[in-house]
Amino acid sequence: MNREFGLIGRTLTHSFSPTYFQRKFEHLGLDDCTYEAFELADIRDLAPLLAAHPQLRGLNVTIPYKEQIIPYLDELAPSAGRVGAVNTVQFGPEGRLIGHNTDYAGFRDSLRRFYPLRGAAAGALVLGTGGAAKAVEVALRELDIRYWLVSRDPMSRGLTYADLTPQLLAEHTLIVNTTPLGTYPQVEACPDIPYHLLTPQHYLFDLVYNPRETEFLRRGRERGAHAQNGFEMLCLQAEAAWAIWQG
Repeated sequence: MNREFGLIGRTLTHSFSPTYFQRKFEHLGLDDCTYEAFELADIRDLAPLLAAHPQLRGLNVTIPYKEQIIPYLDELAPSAGRVGAVNTVQFGPEGRLIGHNTDYAGFRDSLRRFYPLRGAAAGALVLGTGGAAKAVEVALRELDIRYWLVSRDPMSRGLTYADLTPQLLAEHTLIVNTTPLGTYPQVEACPDIPYHLLTPQHYLFDLVYNPRETEFLRRGRERGAHAQNGFEMLCLQAEAAWAIWQG
């Protein structure tokens, strides 16, 4: 019996996940497994998708549905409960849909190797406040890195981009982009931070991985900052998702 897996999101032309999993299936000799990108205009399209694909055994979830999908699930695993967002759906017994979050562990393990500071010396600015940012928050707390959320909305918790002073940039040497800005094909876009304040002491982590170097990372490198994209995180969270789907 063929086993189907897939990714749901609104715009998925940029995603490497189908290629990643098809290569994995080929490597493992799993000719009964397929992985497909399912673009949904609205999260309410999930039910018709499930009805049309009864062989689905697992789903990944991306922007903008990591939080919106929660009411459509039967259960949240502890990881998703902690984060408040879902990026992996397990098809459990009797068709129960169980939400997990492997983003936070993928980010945490990638960041652990990239950013050396912890405790009082460590500080982060998290750009964005969506489901991906929630996963980043959990990882930063685990790694003992204090942080501020930064968004364009003056009514949201945290800071706005206009609040980013030289002192704040000096005290927060890790900057994490959790927004989709800069994702292919809009590669010229980037978060509106004061790039001229960046130094070789700064570490820029972009969850975007397509293109390999976003405008956010390019501008950071110009100032001597360390830079890392989200490809390693993608691989780590994908392997964690696969382990969940295999039980």
